[in-house]
Amino acid sequence: MGRIRQTIDINGRPSWTLFDSGARNTYIVPTVAAQLSTINLPRPTYTKLGGETKASSQAAILIGEIEGKPFHTEAMVIDTIGSDEEGRAIEVLFGALAMQQWGINLILDQEKLDLSHYPTEFVEF
Repeated sequence: MGRIRQTIDINGRPSWTLFDSGARNTYIVPTVAAQLSTINLPRPTYTKLGGETKASSQAAILIGEIEGKPFHTEAMVIDTIGSDEEGRAIEVLFGALAMQQWGINLILDQEKLDLSHYPTEFVEF
């Protein structure tokens, strides 16, 4: 498991993001969701995050750019994700499924993202 923090662009708005290979799903806070199209879920989804159980009643298609590269993925809306060591609120938790989908790897010793496997096209078999 590893974690990298950096800003990504969501509809022209910078959002402080935690790339967390230990989290399966992607989560966003309501201020990010307000920039996106959301849907109400038929029943809440519950997630253990940061020692707390979080409920999500909405999902969104998270659309943005990471280091100038466009992406889109599903995200669940939760009230809070947490904060980093400096107390800065995390707005997006980018999970392992989305990182796999977009070829994103974590270079932990350099605290940066590896986008060398970012797909220019998706090849399905």
